[in-house]
Amino acid sequence: MAEEKFPGWHGTTIVGIRKGGKVVVAGDGQVSLGQTVIKGTARKVRRLSPGGHDIVAGFAGSTADAFTLLERLEKKLESAPGQLARGCVELAKDWRMDKYLRNLEAMLIVTDGKDLFVLTGAGDVLEPEHDIAAIGSGGNYALAAARGLMETDLDAEQVARRAMAIAADICVYTNGNLTVETIGG
Repeated sequence: MAEEKFPGWHGTTIVGIRKGGKVVVAGDGQVSLGQTVIKGTARKVRRLSPGGHDIVAGFAGSTADAFTLLERLEKKLESAPGQLARGCVELAKDWRMDKYLRNLEAMLIVTDGKDLFVLTGAGDVLEPEHDIAAIGSGGNYALAAARGLMETDLDAEQVARRAMAIAADICVYTNGNLTVETIGG
């Protein structure tokens, strides 16, 4: 009999919207193990203040891995205050080169209110098109919804909240318990 693998952690949808001089990062609160919801109120969007500069980050993937990356990002930003792009690139370099970091299973959306980046487990730093970033199991649903809502009169937070509601209606690993952080403007 083949050894049954432990079911993987699934879940989360994080979306970042830049519109009207503001950037909003919203994330759901669901953590699932296999087909079971373990927690519905996790906080996966956080405010960081390295060197006194305001940064908002949202994460998808393993929580412990994401916290490791957030801590490393904070250190990079403390050594290069106010330079989010540089800090993200430095973290991505470490992520690709370090044997330990390479095995981390997480993705990040980060913003300082001006720049908006997605950091991937492959060591990529991506600046999303259309001022929308989305990650996690429901990320593509939130991305599609947000793209459709960007041409409306809705502000960044309203677009993020509606996109997350649509993702939660479609993705079984996403719920409607949101954490929303706004920066800029």
